[in-house]
Amino acid sequence: MSLKARISDDMKAALKARDTQRLSAVRLLLAAVKQREVDERKELADADVLTVIEKMLKQRRDSLEQFRVAGRQDLAGVEAFEIDVLCGYMPQQATDAEIAAEVAAAVAAADAKGMADMGKVMASLKMKLAGRADMAKVSAAVKAALGGQSA
Repeated sequence: MSLKARISDDMKAALKARDTQRLSAVRLLLAAVKQREVDERKELADADVLTVIEKMLKQRRDSLEQFRVAGRQDLAGVEAFEIDVLCGYMPQQATDAEIAAEVAAAVAAADAKGMADMGKVMASLKMKLAGRADMAKVSAAVKAALGGQSA
């Protein structure tokens, strides 16, 4: 079953269960997927749907942080619930040790000597870790690895 079909089935289940909060979150996700399909004029594959979910997760995390700073716990709760729903569609996340191992392997494979080679390293890691790791974390790990080599 494709990811998009699973999301549609979850929307139907939320409708039947009268779970309005979950239904709202799933509908937002389906709307974002359909919008991207219309924009690109093609049916999205699972990898493309994961990209949409990642983008929505990043937006929700930013909003959650802003709501907490502003003291809006009611809105922060809604965002936190949507993050939980969206995370349910993501593949299992890579651990910090797995990320560190992938970074070390990519640095060695690209024969990276310093920060100038960061683009090559990140390009190879993006293919391997897409959807499984926060790319900001990966970028920080690459910077640390390359910064340590250039010193």
